[in-house]
Amino acid sequence: MNHKRMAEAKITVNLRLVLLLMFCTELHAAFPFFPTFTNSEDVYAINKLYSALGSPSLSGWTALGGDPCYELWQGIQCTNNRITAIVLSGANLEGKLQDDSLANFTSLLTLDLSNNNIGGSIPDKLPSTLQIFSLAGNQFAGTIPSSISYLTSISDLSLSGNLLTGVLPDAFQSLAQLVSLKLSANKLSGHLPPSMRYLTSLTTMHVQNNELSGTLEVLQTLPLKDLNIANNQFSGFIPENLLKIPNLQADGNQLNVTISPSPEQPPATSSPSPEQPPAVDGPVQQNAPPSPVYKPPVYHKRKTMDVKAIAYAVAIGSSIIIAIAILLVTICIPTWKVKRNASLVKVESTMLESTKEHYSANNTTQSTQNNQEAGKEVEEHKVNMKDLQSISADRKPANSDKTQTSQKRLNYTSSVKSFSVAILQQYTNSFSEENLIRECRFGKFYLGKDEDRKLYTVLKIEERKSKIPLNSFLRIAEDVSRIQHCNIAELVGYCAEYGQRLLVYKYYSQTTLNDIIHSHDHSKRTLLFSWISRIRVALEAAKALEYLHGGGKYPIVHQQFEPCNILIDDELRVCVSGCGLASFLPFISELQQSHCPRALSYNAPEVNESGNWSVKSDVYSFGVVLLELLTGREPYDSSRPRAERHLASWASCQLHDIDALVKMVDPALGGRFPIRSLSRVADIVSRCIQEEPEFRPSMSEVVQDLIRALDADDTSNTKSQRIIWEFTMTCEKKVLKLTTYHDKISNKTSNRHFDALKQTTATVVPDIFSKIKGANCT
Repeated sequence: MNHKRMAEAKITVNLRLVLLLMFCTELHAAFPFFPTFTNSEDVYAINKLYSALGSPSLSGWTALGGDPCYELWQGIQCTNNRITAIVLSGANLEGKLQDDSLANFTSLLTLDLSNNNIGGSIPDKLPSTLQIFSLAGNQFAGTIPSSISYLTSISDLSLSGNLLTGVLPDAFQSLAQLVSLKLSANKLSGHLPPSMRYLTSLTTMHVQNNELSGTLEVLQTLPLKDLNIANNQFSGFIPENLLKIPNLQADGNQLNVTISPSPEQPPATSSPSPEQPPAVDGPVQQNAPPSPVYKPPVYHKRKTMDVKAIAYAVAIGSSIIIAIAILLVTICIPTWKVKRNASLVKVESTMLESTKEHYSANNTTQSTQNNQEAGKEVEEHKVNMKDLQSISADRKPANSDKTQTSQKRLNYTSSVKSFSVAILQQYTNSFSEENLIRECRFGKFYLGKDEDRKLYTVLKIEERKSKIPLNSFLRIAEDVSRIQHCNIAELVGYCAEYGQRLLVYKYYSQTTLNDIIHSHDHSKRTLLFSWISRIRVALEAAKALEYLHGGGKYPIVHQQFEPCNILIDDELRVCVSGCGLASFLPFISELQQSHCPRALSYNAPEVNESGNWSVKSDVYSFGVVLLELLTGREPYDSSRPRAERHLASWASCQLHDIDALVKMVDPALGGRFPIRSLSRVADIVSRCIQEEPEFRPSMSEVVQDLIRALDADDTSNTKSQRIIWEFTMTCEKKVLKLTTYHDKISNKTSNRHFDALKQTTATVVPDIFSKIKGANCT
């Protein structure tokens, strides 16, 4: 009996196991999105790529779910649980890459889709983490997108053997790590873009079999070892530096100098079959599946000239050169000494101009622009010769190479002035604490004043925080100097002597938006910031971001848009600082970057999760700043209840509730704000701080919305009320000037008159304002 019961129990257990297994199978089929080994973002991205390629026959791949890393999908390589490489060279792939087919990969380092039949255009949105990117040997058409400028880590870029047309984008300024660039066998035209001179690591460049034209001057400073420009339309002379390249192929152009074939290379005996696609360049992959691999392009070499003809040409050319040389010597000898003296004067005057306050106490002014007054210049040359010798003696020989390199590089940054370390030390009182204005992620800002009492703001980048290469620093300084807008801090110079890294800005103000809206002086906040002035400050700051995102050849992401980077002068005008400095971030140690909750509160969700910045990330930061202007609260406040600590998350669900919105407004405004304008500003904030970047507006839209918010404010008042508003704003500006002046002298002297003035400013004037605004603007 017991045996029978045990047997029945075993059967029951087995049936339950079978039913459980069937249930799990059905559940997995119905819900394939259980947690997998592979990161869920990468799974979503690889599914989109698979669909864009037309769902090809690839081992393990699927358009829905799956586990690429654990299941060892074909061509997928992972590190930990992130997809870091996709290698599908020669896999008979077709389809077209959509604009967002690759944008969702956040850890992808290698993408090799070479030697396939993929068509369409190259996506504009590419993973910024890419180091190796090859689309060679496909059917891509259209132009090369300018968004390649975001591939700041790229070392190998190969787009050869496609149907690409148009000019090369001027977008190479941030690709300092690019080692190999291969664009051969396309239909590219136009000149080589000026930004190619920033490719300071480029050793291999293949652009043969295109329709490129112009000169090669932009390549002359690059460390090239393999250059193939054959079969294009280049003209002019080959720069001397390019003649030294070990592997140079320049046949089939209109260049004035012909490079002979290397004797080590055998002459070509055959040309590519017309039935075979053109040869392409691409990275070599050992694990790629079997596929037809194209051979490198072979070019016919020009026929060797007859030896006698060469001899005659050399003889005639030599005779002409000798005759010209004799003629030039005859003409130039009488004036050689005069020109030599003028040249010495120009060099000496240029050197003395940068250090005249430190070394020329007896010489108040010099002019190097009026070269016609030769006698006067020679006289100055004689007087200052001792000073010039002392300057040369004081220079450190160990750092002379750095100084010369900096001076040579200045030719590319003609719009920016080079300052010496000695001059900046004198301007800033040796970077004393008294001159310290504020600190930022990169270093410290100091107040500088020259001999003409002109003010500067000097950013001293701390050496312990960053190791910025000279070429990268100069390139970034040049790029920042090109940012010209009335609401953006203007860069006027830099210093790169003796390993120092300093940027010199035109002085604007020492007061930041953070100083005002988060001031502990309640009356000061009430005095300086009415509702209309807050909107105007937000509008001016928005215009700065709008220019950064769309005012140049390529968008610039600020990445640090915070109240401490928004300067406000005595007239309540706005200037945004830190623009273009995000290029320094790759050189700053991760330990030195700010990770405090307050700083992270300005970051968009995608930035905190994956570190991917975009113009929409700046829009999110602007939304947080606008929310601070609306509420007067910190973006993160640990003293508040847990649910209210993060300003953006706390306020987002209340922005469309008018009762909650009114309670949320900064108490310093005293309830004096137009409801219609408040509602519009709240709507702007709500759209800016959306979780998904694609749902956020552009800064151009934000600017227009803020203008409408101002109009909503104005239409709620009569003509007389608007006049009172203008009077109020004028009084606020005047009081701000008086308060600022009082703060400047308060550390030096105690004056009862200024104490009385401050008393009046803090009590009587706010009372007048409150009565005016309370009667007309609520």
